[in-house]
Amino acid sequence: MRILVVGGTRFVGRHIVAAALERDHDLTLLHRGTAPDDLFPEAEHLHADRDGDLSLLSRREFDATIDVSAYVPRQVRALADALGGRGGRCLVISSTSVYAAPDGPAFDESSRTVEPAAADVEAVTNETYGPLKVSVELLARELFGRRATVVRPTYVVGPWDHTRRFTSWVQRLARGGEVLAPGNPADPIQVIDARDLGAFCVRLVEDDVAGTFHAVSPEPPYSFADLLADVAAVVAPEGTTLTWVDERWLLDRGESDATIPLWGGGDPWIGANAASPAAARAAGLPVRPVRQTVAELAEHLRLEPPEGPGPGMTPEREAELLRDWHAR
Repeated sequence: MRILVVGGTRFVGRHIVAAALERDHDLTLLHRGTAPDDLFPEAEHLHADRDGDLSLLSRREFDATIDVSAYVPRQVRALADALGGRGGRCLVISSTSVYAAPDGPAFDESSRTVEPAAADVEAVTNETYGPLKVSVELLARELFGRRATVVRPTYVVGPWDHTRRFTSWVQRLARGGEVLAPGNPADPIQVIDARDLGAFCVRLVEDDVAGTFHAVSPEPPYSFADLLADVAAVVAPEGTTLTWVDERWLLDRGESDATIPLWGGGDPWIGANAASPAAARAAGLPVRPVRQTVAELAEHLRLEPPEGPGPGMTPEREAELLRDWHAR
């Protein structure tokens, strides 16, 4: 197949491209040209800012388009206009952030979403991200009709993750000692390995599958305590302990998901971390165990150590909070 990948050089796009090349597809990557020169030499690289002139697509035709980087609906319309109906099936990467607080665990893709963003909203923030993704989905379905496919991942994890949210937990538990664990151990959480997400997206366009799919794992119930236990089982040295610290206590001290990655921090949206993967699994979503992801990510970090500090609190701040928690 001739596949156009929009935003195919950074994390999620990178793994989609790798999966497509492994399946011997003919790849064209549209990106700004900031990736290393030797990344995916087998693919054709078109350099353009998707917020600018896309006329370089005006005479090209593809069997499928995978849009990794649509954050505002204007970008979806501009891409559709540039392709002029020659893009084949259009798969858009959305997010489980589109959901309003779900009624219960194992909800499906028909569950209620938040309201779409107002037409003049352009800034992508924690508050606008979900509504903008709803707007992106709605416009993609309007413009591409039955040739639209929407994939809603949860937290995407694995090698080359520039957010380093999950990575920071792998690194922290690998250091051992007493580890601050946030809030309620039973809080739901889901992740998806970027390599499984990439393979799934390629499978959907290969099979010309329409619809909307959760790219999530594990199947609920799966808790934050389960996640940390899986990470610890792979990387934590003997003697590592978890100390669960009350949510309200942490919030009162200014902590948030910026300082404690993946933590819900009292957000009612946390229920969206318990989505059903049934439709995606039926459509071919591969899911590797979390412990396998942890082991492979740890090896990747050994070979390709990230530069600079990742997200999360400093060791000094963690020690201070633990000391104050024990002394309360």
